[in-house]
Amino acid sequence: MTEWWNTLTLDQLSTEQWEALCDGCGRCCLHKLEDEETGEYHFTRIRCRLLDEKTSRCSDYANRLEKVADCVKLSPENTADFQWLPSTCAYRLRANGKALHDWHPLVSGDPESVRRAGMTVRNNTVSDEDVRFYEYEDHIITWID
Repeated sequence: MTEWWNTLTLDQLSTEQWEALCDGCGRCCLHKLEDEETGEYHFTRIRCRLLDEKTSRCSDYANRLEKVADCVKLSPENTADFQWLPSTCAYRLRANGKALHDWHPLVSGDPESVRRAGMTVRNNTVSDEDVRFYEYEDHIITWID
């Protein structure tokens, strides 16, 4: 079987392949702070109100763009903007011509491998409805990739 996820470019993927590329970590749905001087992004443990922290998946994926004003729809057309995604993100890896990690469900064949590898945000977040913006800096986290 051909490992399409490591051979096809993002713009060659079908809709089904594009969606399958998501590992379900939920990190993209965490609020980030950008350092204006360095351009560096800092992840917080503050999740979008639509992120189900038990599954690390959007609770209303089909309607997320209408419900969350700053939700970003990833597409092959906006890959140049993927630097805000976590370094482990399959979309970011493939946009940079890199292979997926061994723990990615497409590689492992197991949808729980991402959780076992400690890469999900499951049960380690707080809702953006419970934190004021001026408190975001108190919730900055560092990922060990």
